[in-house]
Amino acid sequence: MNTNTPTFAKQDNLKFFRTLNSRVNSYFKDNNIKKTGNWKLHLKAIILFTVFLTPYFLILTLDMPFWLMLILSVVIGIGMAGLGMNVMHDGNHGAYSTKSWVNKIMGGTIYILAGNVYNWQVQHNVLHHTYTNIHGHDEDLDAGRIIRFTKEAEWYRFHKFQHYYSVFLYGLLTFNWALTTDFKQMRAYLKRKLSYGEPKSPKILWTTLIITKAIYVAIWIVLPIVIGIAWWKVLIGFFVMHYTAGLILSIVFQLAHVVDETTNPVPNAEGEIENTWAIHQLYTTANFAPKNAVVNWFTGGLNHQIEHHLFPNISHVHYGKIADIIKQTAKECNLPYHEFKTTRGAIIAHFKHLRDLGMNPALSV
Repeated sequence: MNTNTPTFAKQDNLKFFRTLNSRVNSYFKDNNIKKTGNWKLHLKAIILFTVFLTPYFLILTLDMPFWLMLILSVVIGIGMAGLGMNVMHDGNHGAYSTKSWVNKIMGGTIYILAGNVYNWQVQHNVLHHTYTNIHGHDEDLDAGRIIRFTKEAEWYRFHKFQHYYSVFLYGLLTFNWALTTDFKQMRAYLKRKLSYGEPKSPKILWTTLIITKAIYVAIWIVLPIVIGIAWWKVLIGFFVMHYTAGLILSIVFQLAHVVDETTNPVPNAEGEIENTWAIHQLYTTANFAPKNAVVNWFTGGLNHQIEHHLFPNISHVHYGKIADIIKQTAKECNLPYHEFKTTRGAIIAHFKHLRDLGMNPALSV
């Protein structure tokens, strides 16, 4: 990744974010509402923990056919994705609760989801939220050579098939977290001296990573084998669980930023981005299915990515209410507000965009 940090324009002649921030703050003040999570989020957390953990304990305690074990592994994966998008995500943004210790606990659920708090906060809170859709800085756009997410990425002949094969690779997201990604990220981030919040010593970070990975492997692989489940069933179930979660998470992430409607701004010769940070978020982010109650509930408001990117410290349970405020303010300032009415429309737009990016640039000029 590029280590030359881009800067954003400081002058907002439209006074977009100042106006928007004032209106959103007034909404919470006038309605006497806290910006963090409420009973709806706490109830959701209980439901998602139940979906995630109950099948695991059933697999450990009951003698069941392999096909049923695989179905339960899929259910665990669904619960895993739900916890990540709702509980872990809000916790690591400090938006789950007004109490920091509660946010730490909820953010720490990433350890039972195969991830690492330090890596996630740097990659997501720092790099993605700051440099959204900027090639070489937003690691969500970095898939190595295998998938081309931007026009700035190098083109290879096999990319012309990426809109077909990419969906199969998306399922490997959390599986890679569990095996290799966290180790690679920690080495890279510590080398660059990146941090989120109060910096911790490399020794503490590496020790935490190794211990939590060992505990994770013990819970999900060693323990089932020890109690008598065939090792090959455990490994297949482990993969199915991760593939389910990875596929859900990857598709949700991509629909917000990797579509034709969003842009990939390039810094000028001085390393400057044309717009202010807030306006940059409007150009690089899209919502999908904002009126779909099921999608809103399960994705933790990640279908309201515009609201999330502009106000990451506000819990997702409020995004539906502040969306109209943001949309109206953007309209007044003649700024974009990208939105797909349905999930299906967003998925079609994403894979169409991948197909276009997979074409030979030399032939499309």
